[in-house]
Amino acid sequence: MKIPDAPIQFIKECIKSRRIFWTYHVNMRLLQRSIPRSWILQSIDNYILIESYPEDKYLPSYLVWSNYESVIFHILFGVDFEENNVRIITAYKPDPNEWTNNLQERCLK
Repeated sequence: MKIPDAPIQFIKECIKSRRIFWTYHVNMRLLQRSIPRSWILQSIDNYILIESYPEDKYLPSYLVWSNYESVIFHILFGVDFEENNVRIITAYKPDPNEWTNNLQERCLK
């Protein structure tokens, strides 16, 4: 499976051109976690790659840090480079007890 050389750039391009699939899972989670879709769409200039999972089960995936109006959240994107789109798998507000460095690095246990 082909993976992008610059995943954040690829993700941003897909978001900007609306080549996005919203999974059933993310739709449920966004509602439960009070994260509007608009935050994901409007915060792309803030995206920072924090973890990569190139060998993920279905598609290479990337955990991205972002914030919208000072609310920090993480987004997990599945990247379908061959079909030129992204899947938003989940999004959540990170627990400060589990993350350091402005919620961009996992705490070591």
